[in-house]
Amino acid sequence: MTQKTISAHAWLLLIILSFIWGGSFLSVHVALAEIGPLTAVAHRTGWAMLILWGYIFARKLDIPREPRIWAAFLVMGLLNNVIPFSLMAWAQLHIETGLTAILNASTAIFGVIFAAVFFVDEKLSWRKGLGVTLGFIGVATAIGLQYLAQFDLRSIAQLAVIGGTMSYALAGVWARKTIGHLKPQVAAAGMVTGASVITIPMAWIVEGPISLDLTLHTWLAIAYYAIIATAVAYLLYYRVLALAGSGNLMLVTLTVAPVAIILGAVTLGEALSLNAYIGFGILAVGLLILNGRLLSRPKRP
Repeated sequence: MTQKTISAHAWLLLIILSFIWGGSFLSVHVALAEIGPLTAVAHRTGWAMLILWGYIFARKLDIPREPRIWAAFLVMGLLNNVIPFSLMAWAQLHIETGLTAILNASTAIFGVIFAAVFFVDEKLSWRKGLGVTLGFIGVATAIGLQYLAQFDLRSIAQLAVIGGTMSYALAGVWARKTIGHLKPQVAAAGMVTGASVITIPMAWIVEGPISLDLTLHTWLAIAYYAIIATAVAYLLYYRVLALAGSGNLMLVTLTVAPVAIILGAVTLGEALSLNAYIGFGILAVGLLILNGRLLSRPKRP
């Protein structure tokens, strides 16, 4: 069976997705200064749900009627939104952002492993394994290897981040198996609807009524991570899933952290260390290996 590969079009969408999600770390951090982690997730999924369904109704797209599809939406909302968003938002209150970003990059590792287990056209080749490993090392080097010294399996916050990354990886598998055939707009809307059905009542019960009386900075942060980093980003997410498969889709987590570092340097004037440049180089080699061009033999004329 033909194996799933990453086309030039899929790489372009992954890069765009990296830039969108690279800025979400800062926006979530800003929002958490005023609202709780569950409330932050409720805002993220709730506003994205309204925007996506508004688009679907305006375009008069077909809405699925089968109960099994809506059940799949609910599970997808849990795996790709409720569980990872809640775990990581809570973990950011207790551990360093650098370590969170490194652990988040392990999603790519879990992604290719889970995809190889569940799909015959996404086998774990030595090239894919080497590329993902180098990519992860590159991310860790760019962010700072000193953060890995803080890794401790006894830390509940660190385990929460790892649990979130595994949930992301499983979500890619679930999406391809159950709702990968739907239009990206419908799949994204259904997923955030399933998440909202859970997060909004849960946030209300645990953290109290969801207040709309927030500062401008908080609203701007919510607007970014709800509209751009959720509604728009998941349209790209499902498009890449259809083009490249669930394992290749998770490679986006390798490029999110470097984008966040570069955005910090550009917008906040932060200096890039030598380790950052070395890490970017290692990551680039890993991505070239994943792309297959670095190790491919030139074709004879």
